[in-house]
Amino acid sequence: MSEVRRGYVYGLVAYAMWGFFPIYFKLLKPSPPLEILAHRVIWSVLFISLLLSAMRNWRFLGRIVRSPRLFGGISVAALLIAVNWATYIYGVNSSRVVETALGYFITPLVVVLLGVTVQRERLRAWQWAAVGVGAVAVAVLTIDYGHLPYIALTLAASFGSYSLIKKRLKLPPAEGLFVESAVLALPALGYLSWLNGSGGAEFGHVSAVHTGLMVFSGVATAVPLLLFAAAANRVPLVGLGILQYVAPILQLACGVLIFHEPMPAARLAGFGLVWVALIIFTVDGIRGARATNRSNRERTAGGSNEGHTTSRANQTRAAGGLNDKRPTSRPDRNRAAGRSITDDDGAERVVAGPTAATVEPATALHPAGPEPSGQGTS
Repeated sequence: MSEVRRGYVYGLVAYAMWGFFPIYFKLLKPSPPLEILAHRVIWSVLFISLLLSAMRNWRFLGRIVRSPRLFGGISVAALLIAVNWATYIYGVNSSRVVETALGYFITPLVVVLLGVTVQRERLRAWQWAAVGVGAVAVAVLTIDYGHLPYIALTLAASFGSYSLIKKRLKLPPAEGLFVESAVLALPALGYLSWLNGSGGAEFGHVSAVHTGLMVFSGVATAVPLLLFAAAANRVPLVGLGILQYVAPILQLACGVLIFHEPMPAARLAGFGLVWVALIIFTVDGIRGARATNRSNRERTAGGSNEGHTTSRANQTRAAGGLNDKRPTSRPDRNRAAGRSITDDDGAERVVAGPTAATVEPATALHPAGPEPSGQGTS
């Protein structure tokens, strides 16, 4: 299996796990969102620490500490993922799973906008059309909700930016997630200490199952993020955008079919416009990728043909050089072979051929004369 295909498998499993997260986080109530977030961070650090210890791989910390730019990029990624986690937990536990699904539906469009504003990429006409339809969808949903779908927009902006930074950093998944979680660990510990001191903590006071699920949040958080990080290092950004549809489809199904959240006609129309935008975006992306691959193949084939032509020309020149060095007349060939030849006056004599120490240029310069100094036989 190629690295790209392996990346697609990692991404598919990661997004499928995220798709069923609403069911899991509903079970963590009555803990408030920030308490759940803090425990996610702490237990993630512990889980990744065990993983890195088993791998015996801690040398990367020195490289990160010595590179302020790299550490700064990881810190920004940690802040973005913390915002994403907190917003998602709040949306799920406030019975707005459908809106969280909307956030991940529009994330690919946000990634396109980030490509324009941050990467200075130029959009094709159909990509602009997809962004425009997406903007209309947000307007329709704003009218339906009576306010901007801020949960959806926050999720899309935070995770789209996080994806862009992870793509640039190109860190190994375990190491990157450990440093991101470690950056958040101290604030998380401080918040949990304050919460326990004020008597507002739910951890350990609800049930054994609730406590176990809170502890498991580290594994549940780390595993899909590790898979996503591995996919981000292998899959093109367009591919990541397509894979992102898996999670919101499953989340939308959870919200409507399991938690029975309302889906009025106006909201359904807004989602329909989002899906139209995603279809336009996806089809255009696939066509663009195919055109790029075809152009690369043609360029590679052209370079290969040019290389073969050059090689044949070199072989022809080399063969011509060898022919130039061969005696072209019969007397010359006879002299070279040490044969009996007849002079112009009819006298016959034997001409000795070249010895092992004779050099061709000297022979050519003095074909019938005495051997030049330093070129005699041993």
